[in-house]
Amino acid sequence: MAAGPLGAVSTLYRAIEAVPLSLWRNRELISQMTRRDVIGRYQGSLMGILWSFFNPILMLAVYTWVFNVAFKARWAADHESTSQFAVIVFAGMIVHGLLAECVNRAPAAILSHANYVKKVVFPLEILCWVILCSAAFHATMSLAVLFLFLLLTQQALHWTVLLLPLVLMPLLLLSLGCSWVLASIGVFVRDVAQITGLVTSVLLFLSPVFYPVSAVPEQYRSLLYVNPLTLVINQSRDVLLWGRPPSWSVWCSALLASLLVASLGLWWFERTRKGFADVL
Repeated sequence: MAAGPLGAVSTLYRAIEAVPLSLWRNRELISQMTRRDVIGRYQGSLMGILWSFFNPILMLAVYTWVFNVAFKARWAADHESTSQFAVIVFAGMIVHGLLAECVNRAPAAILSHANYVKKVVFPLEILCWVILCSAAFHATMSLAVLFLFLLLTQQALHWTVLLLPLVLMPLLLLSLGCSWVLASIGVFVRDVAQITGLVTSVLLFLSPVFYPVSAVPEQYRSLLYVNPLTLVINQSRDVLLWGRPPSWSVWCSALLASLLVASLGLWWFERTRKGFADVL
C-alpha cells in the first residue's frame, strides 16, 4: 500500500522536474529558434523588428485618446490620481496578450513543423518553448513602452517593478502547460485553432482588463477569481502602477498550481507525441 503513494509522488516529481530540464538541455536551440521566429515575423517589412516596439506605442496612443479623451473613462477613485485609465488597461492587455499569443499559436505548433516529427533526435516539446519566448519578447517590448510612458508622465517608476518577472512567472508556466496540451490536441483535431481564438477573445472580457474587480457585483466576484488571469493582472498592476508588492502567499499558491499545469502539459505531450507521425 505504501508503494502506491510513494510511486505517485515519485512520478509527479519527475514530471515537475522535466519542465526546467527541458529548457536547460535545449536552451541553445530554443534561443536560436526564438530569434528566427521573432525576426521571421517581420521579415520583408521596411522597419523589420522595430515594429515590435512601434506597435505597442501606437496601441498605447490609441488607448490614451479613446479612454481619456473620447470616453473620459475613470477607474477606481483611489487610483485615478496615480495612473490614467488607458495605462491601467494597457497593463492588463499586456498580460492577456501574452497568454493569448501562446494559446492561439499552440494548435499549429506541430502542424507547421511537420518535417520535425519524424526526426527522432529533435525535441518537439521545445516548439512550445519557442512560442512562449516569442510571446515574452513582444510582452517585454510592450512593457518597455509602458515604462517610457510612465517615466514621461510621472517622472519615476516604483521599485516594485523589479518584482514583475516573479509576478508573471505563474502566467508563463500556465501558458506553457496549455501550449503543450493544445499543440498535441491540434495534431489530431484541427478545429482547435478556431476554438482557441474564440476562447481568448471571450477571456479578454471575462478578465479585469477594462474594469476593476470592484465593478463586478459581489455575488459574481468569486467566479471572476476562477479566471487565472485575474490574479496576474491585479498583481501586475500593483507592482507596475501602484507600488504595492504582491501577496506572497497567494503568489506561491498560484506558482505551484501553474507548475503543476506545466508538468501535466508536458507529460500529456510526451504521451501523445508517438501518434503524431501517423496523423501527419
